[in-house]
This record gives sequence, structure tokens and C-alpha cells, in this order.
Amino acid sequence: MGIHTVSQLNEYIKGLFEQDHYLKEIWVRGEISNLKKHSSGHYYFTLKDGSSQVSCVSFRMTNRTLKFEPESSMKVIVFGTVDVYTVRGQYQLRVMDMRPDGIGELYKAYEQLRDRLHKEGLFDPLHKKKIPTFPKTIGVVTSPTGAAIHDIMNVIKRRFPVDVLLSPALVQGENSAESIVRAIENLNTFEVDVIIVGRGGGSLEDLWSFNEESVARSIFRSEIPIISAVGHETDNTIADLVADVRAPTPSAAAEMAIAEKDEVKKNIMSLRSRMEQATLYYVYGIKKQIHYLYSRIGPDKFSSDIRREMQRIDELSSRMSFRLKSIMESKASSLSGLAGRLNAVSPLNTLERGYSIALKGRDHSIIRSTDDVDIDESLDLIVVDCIVECKVCAVGHKRNIITKYNSKGSENDY
Repeated sequence: MGIHTVSQLNEYIKGLFEQDHYLKEIWVRGEISNLKKHSSGHYYFTLKDGSSQVSCVSFRMTNRTLKFEPESSMKVIVFGTVDVYTVRGQYQLRVMDMRPDGIGELYKAYEQLRDRLHKEGLFDPLHKKKIPTFPKTIGVVTSPTGAAIHDIMNVIKRRFPVDVLLSPALVQGENSAESIVRAIENLNTFEVDVIIVGRGGGSLEDLWSFNEESVARSIFRSEIPIISAVGHETDNTIADLVADVRAPTPSAAAEMAIAEKDEVKKNIMSLRSRMEQATLYYVYGIKKQIHYLYSRIGPDKFSSDIRREMQRIDELSSRMSFRLKSIMESKASSLSGLAGRLNAVSPLNTLERGYSIALKGRDHSIIRSTDDVDIDESLDLIVVDCIVECKVCAVGHKRNIITKYNSKGSENDY
């Protein structure tokens, strides 16, 4: 038999696995553990039950086709091929398909996408746009041959005819999600007031296009308000949650988008009647107020009020004059008293009684005693009617000759 290398042994064992048709296509039920999602897009995990486990690898090409996101502790049914990883001499299950165990695959994918988009805020009411009351043009994204477009058109024609712009799209099957996304983006380039996106009823698989993430994000990005009308009233899709308004059916969506003509007319007539009543009531109130003001400010009443006010002005003027005269007399009396008191201590009165004031020098300082003067010093004597210039000849009791200058400039000796 010879001696083999480890690689030869592992390759031999791998060949045995590949020759076993039973191991080429096998379904295995178990619970995911130790899940590792590599940056390359490959998944590595262990599939286990109560007593055993097996290594599994799911490559990127397989993962792209999965309708849900595998998670640790999730129970799944795996379809694949038993293989040998010769580098480690370890056998493993190479996954070719995977489905949740105990719950529908599509429903599980729906739940995961719903929870993820909810965390991102795509369902937040703050992002919901208001549907216009009277749109001029309605865009519709649906199949041009389906029942939905006919239901929508019938409702619009019956209620309030407006322009309808159809952006045809596949609403079921392969590539339908991409078709819906393109149709929504196309309508956003036109002058459309509101968009209806939807189709008739069907199974979860038939409606799955409206559960795709790309469709949900396209609805969220739309600048134009969107009404989602997918399936029947009991059907709920991701598109319904992201849309600005959810309608139970395409016909209901058309009713939400378009007001009923007769109802609009009835509402207009009601508003007109209310406006007329409000106007009449307002005019009546103004008229009543005018009559009241006229009674208060009539010609006779106005003349009477003017005469009364003129008489009142005369009365106030007389009172003001009397009060002003009284104040002036009081102030004059006070001023006279103060003047008398001031005059009693005035130096002029002292000069009238025969006294004089002696001054000397340029600063005219007052002489109060003999110590303030010197012999031959010039003095000025202030008397009641003039100033006498004199010279000190002696200080004592001897009399001196005083020269007096009168007002005419002549000298008098005495």
C-alpha cells in the first residue's frame, strides 16, 4: 500500500465523500451556533442538535439568494453537500440553501427586514409626507395589464377626473423589485402630486416584491407622497409601513387620493352658506354699533356736549386765574418781607446814618483799627454819596487836613 502524505490521505477521504450520492444532496436540521460572518461575505458556523454538531460553510454566492439573515441560536434546515476541508482534515457541510425551521422562510425574512428598518427610522411618522387634498396629476406604479390599474381608473373617473400618469412595473416574479424602484424614480422626475404604488391580492410569495429592501428605501427616498395599496386589507407589506399612507386596496388608494366631486360640491355649498351667514351677522353687528354710536353722538347731543365743555373750560380758566393771582400775591408778600430784612442789615443804611467805610490799597481791604494804616498811606473813604480820597498824616488824636473831591472835580478844604 505504500506510505501516504497527510494531503494524500485527506484527498482520498474527500474523494470517498464525493462518490457518495447520499452525501451530495442532503437536508440537515439543527441550531446555528458560533456564527461568523466574514468580510468576504462567507458564513462559517456550527450546526448542532442535542448531542452532536457539524461544521458548516455558506459561501457568498449562496448567501445572496437567502431571503433571511441567519442568526446564532436560530433553528434552520440546511441543504448542502458533505465535503472535506483538506487543509485541516475536517469534514464539513457546504451549504447550498438554508431555511428557517418552524416558520416560513419568507415570513422570517419579512420580520428581520421590518425590525431593521424600524430601528433605522424608516417607519417614523415624522417622515410621513402629507397627501394633497386636490391633486392635479396622480402617478401610478403597477402592472399595466393588472386589475389594480383598472380599479384605480374607475374610481378616479367616478369621483373627480384628473390626469393619471402610469409608470408600468413588474409586480411579481424575478426582477420585479428593480422594476418597481425604477418606476418610482421615474415618476419623481415628473410633475406628479401623489403616487399610488400597488397591485391586487395574492400569496406572500406573490407580494414579496413589496417586501424587498430596495423597494422600501425607494419609497422612503421619494420626494412625492406615496400611497401604498398592496393586496387586500389583510395583507401587510414593508412598503405599507414605509409609505406615507397605507390603503387596504388599490380602489381605496384612489379614494384617498381623490376627493368625491359631489362631496366637494356639497362642502363648498356648506361653506358658502356659512360664509353668507357669518357676513350677514357681521354686518348686522356693525349696523347695530353704528346706531348706538349715532344715538350717543347725534347733532343735538354733539352740540350740547360742546357747549358743556366750553362752559367747563371757562370755569377752569377762571379758577386758574384766581389761583395764579393768589400765588403771585403770596410770593410778592414773601419777597417784600425778605427785602425788608435784607435792607435792615444793608451797609447803605449805615452810610445814611453818617458812617463811612475806610479802604486801603488796590485790594480795598477794610480798615478796622489804627494798626491797619501807616503814615502817608493813601486811603479811600466810602460815604453815602461818593468816595473820599485822603492821606494819613498822623495816627492819634490830631486832626488832619482832608481834601474832598466833589462830583464836579473841584477841591474843597475843611
